[in-house]
Amino acid sequence: MKIFCNKFPALLLKKVHEHVSNEAAYAHMKIVIATLLSATMLVGTAGAQTSDIADMTAVEHHAGGDAGKLYFIIRKAGASTAPKEARPLLLVMPGGDGSAEFQPFIKRIVQNAVPDGWLVAQLVAPAWNKQRSQEIVWPTSKSRFPAAKFTTEQFLAAVVAEIARAERVDWRRVFTLSWSSSGPAAYAASLDPTTKVTGSFVAMSVFKPQELPDLVAAKGRLYYVLHSPQDFIPIKMAEKARETLQAHGARVEFKTYEGGHGWQGDVFGTIRDGLTWLNEQACKTGSKP
Repeated sequence: MKIFCNKFPALLLKKVHEHVSNEAAYAHMKIVIATLLSATMLVGTAGAQTSDIADMTAVEHHAGGDAGKLYFIIRKAGASTAPKEARPLLLVMPGGDGSAEFQPFIKRIVQNAVPDGWLVAQLVAPAWNKQRSQEIVWPTSKSRFPAAKFTTEQFLAAVVAEIARAERVDWRRVFTLSWSSSGPAAYAASLDPTTKVTGSFVAMSVFKPQELPDLVAAKGRLYYVLHSPQDFIPIKMAEKARETLQAHGARVEFKTYEGGHGWQGDVFGTIRDGLTWLNEQACKTGSKP
């Protein structure tokens, strides 16, 4: 399974490079194009037959009654809504434009990769400003713009707080799943104590420590970093994430895959592996609450 078209981005980047002489500007344009084109990861999922996920539910919510803080609680058919035990919470922040259109893909993640009993919330990136939202889909406290009324950290914190009022959450296991455009915000959110995030699965994304809060907060946190050597986002960024986070006391698992930018091969098996690692590490030694 391959959820992304690699040839078109490559051709587009070639054309951009022909007209952009400054390497720094070109590097920035690659990230912008990645943000725009990552939405094509939905090809083969959103437009496909949905019989395999027809009995799953996605209930719309607005954290704190704020229309801009849109999220969905996604459940498998027959999943209990009031279990006795506290449950892990997985917060999915889609890449690309972060829109609600990723829901079929995320339902399949829940169906095929998420352990039974977990709570899963799909967050939807607010489209504050068309031009800036193409550059920064998930604005943070260190990378926000005037049109954004709140940061991704505040959005996550509000969602977690609201879910915790309705469900029993295992505070050792509050995880995020992010890729491409949402990766930087996931790193930032993991370092903000208000979000309660203890583990982060970050795939195919950039890592810019200068745009993050104080990395001292990484101590005791869990990070599963996934990247392809063929990705146009340099793998050295993912390697830098591993080195930097480990140096600040985080536990990091670093994995690579072949094929370039996008979810490649056994997509759900790959995601399951990452979530399993986060879960085992959190249960084994207890992640930072």
